[in-house]
Amino acid sequence: MLEPVLVILLIVIPAIVLHEFAHGWVANRLGDPTAARMGRLTLNPVKHIDPVGTILVPGLLYLVHFLGWSRSLLVFGWAKPVPVDFSRLNNPKRDIIFVGLAGPLINFALAFIFVQLSVFGHFSALGAKMLVWAVMLNLGLAFFNLIPIPPLDGSRVVAGLIPARWERSYFALEPFGFVAVIILLNTGMLDFLDPLIYGTAVLMGLK
Repeated sequence: MLEPVLVILLIVIPAIVLHEFAHGWVANRLGDPTAARMGRLTLNPVKHIDPVGTILVPGLLYLVHFLGWSRSLLVFGWAKPVPVDFSRLNNPKRDIIFVGLAGPLINFALAFIFVQLSVFGHFSALGAKMLVWAVMLNLGLAFFNLIPIPPLDGSRVVAGLIPARWERSYFALEPFGFVAVIILLNTGMLDFLDPLIYGTAVLMGLK
């Protein structure tokens, strides 16, 4: 049972922390210093970890797969959201898109780096397996967060594209967002993410 612990410590926590840091860093660069002023523009995992979203949920999802109870590659989680005041961005309508995409893009970048390590590096069987899961988990986080359901990152992209008069109604769905995601997950409606995750890993060069 050492493997799930290593996955949480070495893959899940860094992936989620870097995801949130990216949101705050881009927001800061685009005019909103809220995260920096609140001490959240940091790579210190203690500042970002949500016990449920960063450890319990991804840990259970991975354990279910590890024990052979599920074939799904989708392992997702979340950290304490980095605070962003979208009204303070230089161009709120445009920049909300960049802030929203920052998290998934860092996970895509991490996945690509781990693919290259797995292809060109020399590792033990456990190390090689961990790299594969680092790829899959980062891709899972990226694609999962791009789902356009508030408060996921995809909703920030949608908010930047829809007419301003629709935004209030769209974000009013946010309190029900994770309930919707849980329903979609339990009904198998998120299974379409598995071929996206695997296909992207193959395109990146994973063998």
